[in-house]
Amino acid sequence: MNVLSVDLGTSNTVAVLSAHGRPPRVVDVDGASMMPSAVFAGEDGGLVVGRDAERRARLDPSRFEPNPKRRVDEGTLLLGDTVVPVTDALAGVLRRVAEETSRQLGNKKPDEVRLTHPAQWGPVRRNVLLSAARQAGMGSNLVLVPEPVAAAAHFASFPGQTLGSGQALAVYDLGAGTFDVAIVGATQKGFVVLAEAGLPDLGGLDVDQALLEHVGRQVSHRDPAGWQRLLRPESTGDRRAQRALREDVKASKEALSRHPQTEVPLPEPFDDVLVTRVELEALIRPGMLRSVELLAATIRSTGMTPDRLVGIYLVGGSSRIPLVATLIAEQLRVVPTSLDQPETAVALGAHHVPQEGITMRTGDMSGTIDAVRRSRATVPPRTSGFNAQAPQPQSQTPQTPSTGPTPVQQYPASGPQRVQGPPSRPIPVQAPPSVPTQVQSPPSIPTPVQHHPLPMQRQNSNKVWYIATAIVAVVVIGIVSIIVATSGGSTVNANCDDTTTDEQGFTACIREIAGPVADHNCDTGTNIPGAGDLDTAGAVAVTCKPGNGYYVLYYQFPSEGLVDTNIDAAFSALGQQGHTGDWDGGGKSGKYQYAEISGGASLLMFSVADTPVMGTVMALPGSDDVLSFFNEHVKPGSGA
Repeated sequence: MNVLSVDLGTSNTVAVLSAHGRPPRVVDVDGASMMPSAVFAGEDGGLVVGRDAERRARLDPSRFEPNPKRRVDEGTLLLGDTVVPVTDALAGVLRRVAEETSRQLGNKKPDEVRLTHPAQWGPVRRNVLLSAARQAGMGSNLVLVPEPVAAAAHFASFPGQTLGSGQALAVYDLGAGTFDVAIVGATQKGFVVLAEAGLPDLGGLDVDQALLEHVGRQVSHRDPAGWQRLLRPESTGDRRAQRALREDVKASKEALSRHPQTEVPLPEPFDDVLVTRVELEALIRPGMLRSVELLAATIRSTGMTPDRLVGIYLVGGSSRIPLVATLIAEQLRVVPTSLDQPETAVALGAHHVPQEGITMRTGDMSGTIDAVRRSRATVPPRTSGFNAQAPQPQSQTPQTPSTGPTPVQQYPASGPQRVQGPPSRPIPVQAPPSVPTQVQSPPSIPTPVQHHPLPMQRQNSNKVWYIATAIVAVVVIGIVSIIVATSGGSTVNANCDDTTTDEQGFTACIREIAGPVADHNCDTGTNIPGAGDLDTAGAVAVTCKPGNGYYVLYYQFPSEGLVDTNIDAAFSALGQQGHTGDWDGGGKSGKYQYAEISGGASLLMFSVADTPVMGTVMALPGSDDVLSFFNEHVKPGSGA
């Protein structure tokens, strides 16, 4: 099977091909392992990409866009007098990769194309990427892989590096456009993102800008008007001079990662400027500190400490800056790891991600459009630029009652959501219970959670909602995370294609299965007192409260194949097998799985054959047997 992986980056695109049973190798495009992600709009309406675009930019920089990925939210680009959809620009870059790959395969297409993307990208951005890939002629077998998952797989592929089940790795990704951090855990089936966050205003381009401004302060007094023309070009000549200057500044920045000092060539009438690594580090230290503090906050949001991670893995071209490793070692007391070339780590790693650890396939995208209303989840800086203060985790909920079991880690999907954290015990860590705090980043997928009852120090009234929060966290683990972490399953049953909801949040498909349960205080979403408003990504969710300590939740997925996978994931997160069985009633049938939770609560999850609907029954402490309640009141055909 021939597999192509493509990491479409802000500044450069890397492609890796595994063909004819040979190990993955980087595809050279135009004679280099990295192709600029640049586009140039010709006067004839055609698009030129890569190094050819950079060469054409010297003639007319106004028609040039060096970083189209950074403008993914804008919809269109104005290049000269030509309006170019962002999808077309990205498709042009991908088409060049596809053409070169096809040439090397003897004019054949790869059997599968894996496209990496930032874990924080929501369904809108992912759809732009998929549309661009289809438009580029990459076929229909397209697979999305979150970048930190690919990076973790690359880390684990090296001899001597271990990332076994129950262990976690921090991925520090400093690219050209943004900074992203993710804590990736390993399970028996693959890799999962436990927590993630990012800074949209920190990347290699921002380092370039800081160095450019520093150079300007040294020379602009000689000809202020001339320097302003470089910064705000009005003529073609000015734009050419600015482009040449920015290229020289970037090259000088890269040289300072290898040498203690270098010169920045400047156009006349300005003299060349000598800059040192010490000067550059002084300029960018506040921004890099923000990234390291966000790394530390994201690690804390999982309930872990840096020393309990397998390592901190540096990826992204800008992670080559020596100050990055220095600050991480100083602040976290852990020496970070850099393997191979950080620019190619993500594309190479995508080949090592097992099928179970891959994000949604194209067939699963249709059900995620409802998530468009969500905004991108990042941890925004207090102010913009390199003088901004590092973000601090904020309290998500009031002080957690200290009775009942330790809160269960919430690991939703890689869409734009928030980590409801930090839970106290994710991958086995000996740490005391802590107050949940919030790192604004998309939550992800489960890893085994240990439950440890705590001494009873509050009244039982608090205990009920405390355990409810813990249970619903586990439920949401199974539901929202696997949507972006599996390859899906069979096609949605024709009767359940429509995801239109009524005032209570029911689709026609869910209401048919819920039957009389739908008459008992039901509302849209996953709503459990004490748990907050938990996001369900691409799934439609309804919560019903029949009383007597029971909650019944229904979820409709984009595909039927996600149901069993979600149920297995939820019970895996609980750390126990669960009792299983078959049910039938009301002309329908399916399977169920149930288990008792710490503190006397219990959980039952069930599937319905030939539908993409999953049901969950939660029984709080003191309630009767959850299986009896399901058989008598919940399963189709029973009385409510």
